[in-house]
Amino acid sequence: MPEHVTFLQLLGPVVLALAAVLWVTALIRLLRGIRPQRSPLRPGGPALSALPQQRQTAPELEAVELTPAERDAFAGLVRQLGDGR
Repeated sequence: MPEHVTFLQLLGPVVLALAAVLWVTALIRLLRGIRPQRSPLRPGGPALSALPQQRQTAPELEAVELTPAERDAFAGLVRQLGDGR
């Protein structure tokens, strides 16, 4: 042991290293405990209760009949946009 270093000065780095090891160990245990559990029924894990249930079927298709003037306007718009190439 060097003459100019006290026992407490030698003990300080050892205590800090031990505290760091304990902190890292506790952090790893904490992070492992937070990990969500996988459900055996669903491969995606547990469902989130805040999200609404998804539909099992697609929504009904909607269709609107256009008037002849609207059809002509749409055809003119298509021609106008097609000329921009």
